[in-house]
Amino acid sequence: MIRITPSISIDESEISETFIRASGPGGQNVNKIASAVQLRFDVTHSPNLPPDVVERLIKLAGRRLTSDGVLVLTAQQYRTQERNRADALERLVELIRKASIRPIVRRATRPTLASKTRRLVAKKVRSGVKALRQGRPDAD
Repeated sequence: MIRITPSISIDESEISETFIRASGPGGQNVNKIASAVQLRFDVTHSPNLPPDVVERLIKLAGRRLTSDGVLVLTAQQYRTQERNRADALERLVELIRKASIRPIVRRATRPTLASKTRRLVAKKVRSGVKALRQGRPDAD
């Protein structure tokens, strides 16, 4: 079991890994060794994730989610399979951890009477200053 949060953990059997050849520079070694990891996790059919976390994870995954609801993460930053594997797993855990945080619902509030009064007094003072700047000629 992989612990995500105190209340959420996923089974290692839910994750499948395939090793592919990494793109980019690396000399002849890059053509011989499949060091990149493609991690797959079925988000929609996971029994260990609560429905609200699944919903948020689908939104967070974006293009990394297939039409079947499978999250695909590719890690090819490092030269060894082990480090790429750990990196992909760490990214999956971090993504699920982000999805497990409930967004704070904003509640609309109304300004207090005191704040309204302060605003109106400030407007009155400012309009007085501007009125004094308008050099109106005297009626004399």
